[in-house]
Amino acid sequence: MKKSVIAVLMAGALLLHAGALFAQTPTKVFAQKPTKLSMEDQEITSQLEDLRSQKKQIVSANMQLTEAEALKFWPVYDEFTAETTKIIDTRVALIKEFTGNYDTLTDAQAQSLTKRWLQADDAEVQLRLKYIPIFSKVLPAKKTARFIQIDRRLGMLIDVQVMSSIPLVQP
Repeated sequence: MKKSVIAVLMAGALLLHAGALFAQTPTKVFAQKPTKLSMEDQEITSQLEDLRSQKKQIVSANMQLTEAEALKFWPVYDEFTAETTKIIDTRVALIKEFTGNYDTLTDAQAQSLTKRWLQADDAEVQLRLKYIPIFSKVLPAKKTARFIQIDRRLGMLIDVQVMSSIPLVQP
């Protein structure tokens, strides 16, 4: 019960940020002034590690695993997270490329960035599909589905938070 409360509070903090974003008028959400990604690689790495830690705590609090399930689940989760990290690293590189070229972005660069971002989205979906049978070997089907739901929801919350700080491409 205590873990669920912590998870709800952590998820709530993420939702408050997203809620504040959507409480703005549509004009304000999309009419951002151009900014540069000002964080250094060390800061980005540190924040990503914090997010991973929080994500693992939320997953732990919401999976309702037995001890036997947990012994089998967490090593698979760690493998899944390691593969997810590669996709996140790709996205971070794309964000840095975009913000680094924001003022001089060409149509070709914009098209390339868009395509590679969507490929990263596809890679994330393909990774989840790959891991469904792997998680299903260590968990019942309903708990596997629950994990995929939790992972996807947390991923969407993180995406909203990250994407809200990136300026839109200017025509």
